[in-house]
Amino acid sequence: MYISLEDGHYWYEIHGQGIPVVLLHGFTGSTETWNHFCHSVEGLKVITIDLPGHGKTKLKNPRLMEDCCKDLDTIFETLELDSFHLLGYSMGGRTALSYACLYPRRLQSLILESASPGLLSNEERTNRMEKDGRLAEKLEKVGIESFVDFWEDIPLFATQKSLPQSVRKAIRKERLNQDAFGLASSLRYMGTGKQPSWWNHLSSIQLPVFLLTGGKDEKFVRINKKMQKLFFSCKLKVCENAGHAVHVENPQIFDKLVTEFVKEVHNSR
Repeated sequence: MYISLEDGHYWYEIHGQGIPVVLLHGFTGSTETWNHFCHSVEGLKVITIDLPGHGKTKLKNPRLMEDCCKDLDTIFETLELDSFHLLGYSMGGRTALSYACLYPRRLQSLILESASPGLLSNEERTNRMEKDGRLAEKLEKVGIESFVDFWEDIPLFATQKSLPQSVRKAIRKERLNQDAFGLASSLRYMGTGKQPSWWNHLSSIQLPVFLLTGGKDEKFVRINKKMQKLFFSCKLKVCENAGHAVHVENPQIFDKLVTEFVKEVHNSR
């Protein structure tokens, strides 16, 4: 289904009934990222959204992270989501955290899978923006198929090479269905270097927070251990037999952990 804005529309889907949970995908992903979760969990009303530059969402103008969060708040208002749990993976995790910093009033909890608050120093942000800019140029030059070939081979996704062929084919199909211009725009405007750094804001988030990382994703284990110390109320779970995408590499555990956390928070209110 679509929600229209002045310069385009966002695609969203709703699955199930129960406690409302919004899920935001990662870079090169879409609502399809959450198919297993949507069809496996019980007692949850799952809302998934295609972020700018991804899936079926089509916008004339690019979105900075702050713009995207404003759009999301408009979408939640339209859907009458006054109180819900927000989950994001990787880029979607950065988006979910940004939303929690800017518009916390609707949230019951925040769940971040393999996410970060951005980069601390101006130098780090500048270097990352330059790197993402080069990646965007590569994407536009070589096209989506060649880019996906490259993207599948980056070290971050090395652990996915051992997944069943059917799962790898589904991930590749989802990536190939993306638009090169949309992905390039996402890198330039919503990349890790371009977004605000939220490190100094974490202690002000007064929500229950659940951090999920894969044990084989050492970089994000380190980042999330630092994050955990700064949040007011935070649980961290390191899933040992998974890499960056826990929901893909160990979906049963992911679904169980998320569902248990959401219901625990909901029942404690």
